[in-house]
Amino acid sequence: MTGLLKEVPARAHYAVTLPRSDDFDFWRDTARRLVQCGIAPEQISWSEPNATRDLFASSGGEALPVPPKDASDIRAPRRFLSLARNAALHSDPERFALLYRLLWRLQTRPGIMQDKADSDVCRVQDLDKNVRRDSHKMHAFVRFREVQDEAGDEPPHYIAWFEPEHHILRANAGFFTRRFANMRWSILTPQGSLYWDGKAMHEGPPAERSDAPEGDPVEDLWRTYYASIFNPARLKISAMTSEMPKKYWKNLPEAELIPQLIAGAQSREAEMVAAGEQSRVTPAQNLAELASQVRSCSDCGIAKCGTRAVMGERTGERGEPVSLMIVGEQPGDVEDQTGRPFTGPAGQLLDQCLSHAGIDRSAAYVTNAVKHFKFQMKMTERGKRRIHQTPSAKEIDTCRWWLDAERAIVKPRIILALGASAARGMLGRTVS
Repeated sequence: MTGLLKEVPARAHYAVTLPRSDDFDFWRDTARRLVQCGIAPEQISWSEPNATRDLFASSGGEALPVPPKDASDIRAPRRFLSLARNAALHSDPERFALLYRLLWRLQTRPGIMQDKADSDVCRVQDLDKNVRRDSHKMHAFVRFREVQDEAGDEPPHYIAWFEPEHHILRANAGFFTRRFANMRWSILTPQGSLYWDGKAMHEGPPAERSDAPEGDPVEDLWRTYYASIFNPARLKISAMTSEMPKKYWKNLPEAELIPQLIAGAQSREAEMVAAGEQSRVTPAQNLAELASQVRSCSDCGIAKCGTRAVMGERTGERGEPVSLMIVGEQPGDVEDQTGRPFTGPAGQLLDQCLSHAGIDRSAAYVTNAVKHFKFQMKMTERGKRRIHQTPSAKEIDTCRWWLDAERAIVKPRIILALGASAARGMLGRTVS
């Protein structure tokens, strides 16, 4: 039997070393050539400069073949090229082998990029996402520091230190050239450096953190500005650390302020609220005074639409204590015309519900979270009509001061909020 066996020739193995870790154009041209020659992914070892070669590759590998003259065109959809250009900048050492394997498969399965369950497609998408996020962080967190020329003959030179996770330095050079076209600047990273002299871009070797300056006088002004615009009422620590991870803090001059700003956020928010309340009109002593103040309010856009302010009311005996306060969303078209709450279709429905529940409306105080009618004009069969629009959270919050003043004067035992807008007006937050 052994005499019948024929020796199978070993398949050639090719070792490809890229001239740069971010050289997508070189990879694309080489990959196209190899695919046209029918070289399968397992026959190729891709490596970056100064990287350890594949143990299974020969010393230097075989010389790359030349595609035949009748080689077929390469199929590569636009989405693949878009993702691949970013994925090639990732720090994953297997990225070029992954991209070649996917390109190889696209020749027989051109629709594979639409397969959301394909592991190669999913991995390339992850690499693309990580690179785009790293580029976004670079745009946001590069901080230039001024270095003055000792002789004073040259304009200031601005130097920044950044530590990217991936090979994104050269790919993002255009962003900084366009944004700081009139400055002399350098960006130093462990992967390499860029220098813009105002006319041309120059590349340099990798740098160390000690090569960059520690700070400049302008940073004190920047820290003052950052502390001044910090809004404690909008602080969300988890969202902040997600967008500005702590690993970037060491190179941000404002980062040293963040812990103390977070620690004092609650007390500062309370001070802001107190200051806002003091800037309001003098608290009314009764509903008549409050109604006069509401009619002159123009703090939100609804009040400037020409509608009248509709105050709450109680139709029963004035001397009796109010046990129930009913809060709606806003007055409607009828209420805007009559100047009284719950006199339109919503009011009729409310009367029916109260009647079924055995509640006397005259014993309740009825009002709305928003005091003006928000509407949009629309053409109908009967002509133009004002169609109700839901007030925004900001508009509800602006009117909440008046609702709190009503509650302080009426002193109800029970409050019934009719809907999400009314609930936000009472609680100060959105509820389902």
